[in-house]
Amino acid sequence: MKKRMFIPVLSFSLLVSLQSRAGEFHVDKKQENEVKFISDAPLENFEGVTDHIDGYVYWEGDDMTSSSAVYFEVDLNTLDTGIGLRNRHMRENYLETDRYPQTSFKGKIARTTQGTNDTLLVSAEGNMFIHGVERPLVVEAKLIPKGSGYRIVSRFYVKLSDFEIEIPSIMFYKIDENMDIRLDFYIEKVNGAE
Repeated sequence: MKKRMFIPVLSFSLLVSLQSRAGEFHVDKKQENEVKFISDAPLENFEGVTDHIDGYVYWEGDDMTSSSAVYFEVDLNTLDTGIGLRNRHMRENYLETDRYPQTSFKGKIARTTQGTNDTLLVSAEGNMFIHGVERPLVVEAKLIPKGSGYRIVSRFYVKLSDFEIEIPSIMFYKIDENMDIRLDFYIEKVNGAE
């Protein structure tokens, strides 16, 4: 009998938590935000890192999936691989950041699941825009409550050829065309947004 009582109480506490948190959240640029693009190459792996992420998450009421919007963008001109020449080649020859300076994801929250310690597991469905090409994408993320906002942690893969990006070579070896993308950033509730 006690086990059956626990499930409704947990669901009710999650419902109250979501209702009190519903609203509009923007990327908190005062936090240590990080976006990583990790590439697997035969001789060595390398990564491009930036903290230039912007965007928002919005939902109404207690059901995050009924009325929601998600939008994030990353400034590709700020990606740093640790080597200046590699940065320039990546931007000029492959990402063509003079023409396509940003990558973005726009969608909606499709599913939520309660994780451990008030963490929400969220699935967002939408479109990823890279290199002038838009493709449908499902992104899974953890939303960890932090003050009046959340820390968002996500990892997903994109295939470079799907976005018409030539697969770079290092010492005559092509890198893996599946790019490992990792996000770790914070969103804060907008004052007055309900």
